[in-house]
Amino acid sequence: MKMMIDAGHGYETPGKRSVDGMREYEFNRAVAEEMKDQLALYEGVSVLYSHSDRRDVPLSERTAKANREHVNLFVSIHANAHWNGREWTSAAGIETYVYLSKPRTAYQLAKNVQACLVKHTYRKDRGVKTANFHVLKETKMTAILVECGFMTNKTEASLLRSAAYRLTCARAIVTGIVTTYNLKKKTIDPSDKVLYKVQTGAFAEKENALQLAVELEKKGYDAMIVSAKRN
Repeated sequence: MKMMIDAGHGYETPGKRSVDGMREYEFNRAVAEEMKDQLALYEGVSVLYSHSDRRDVPLSERTAKANREHVNLFVSIHANAHWNGREWTSAAGIETYVYLSKPRTAYQLAKNVQACLVKHTYRKDRGVKTANFHVLKETKMTAILVECGFMTNKTEASLLRSAAYRLTCARAIVTGIVTTYNLKKKTIDPSDKVLYKVQTGAFAEKENALQLAVELEKKGYDAMIVSAKRN
């Protein structure tokens, strides 16, 4: 599967900020990057971006690139806003969009992504909706647009800034994609696995190192003393 992830807008897009100044693109980009990392774990999946950190890529360029690259799926990531976008309001929650005609695969994907996002973020379920958005209308493949929370809601604006929430959104969207397309995780060769070692201390006297090793072993940890020259 060849997929395009679209982080909506750009760093300097006028008006696309939370009431307290967070750029929407910062959230969108972070989610897109984590999605790409997660999707790399699955067989036969390649990911392209439509966006750029250097400029707000016009919508026509984004969809033209998706069509030219013959991608199978286009996912646009956004954060929502209510009213004039400059005041805090009570509007809140997650919503996912498909084109007006409700293409079958897109609609099923949107339902799965929406369900996963609501389940893992614990935000209000605003449902799957239809819209005449350019990225849904002009793409020639399955396309959805996800709104991951409101920049005009104090609680959600705080979440949108959070690395943990961005990670949660990315993984939830990927789970919805994996469910829809029945993607399979890559098999990892055990010899390729990485081991992480923890050093608990460094001592000038060997007796002190031995004492700590004994204490660790009493607590059920394997301990090994290694000598090294001082720098």
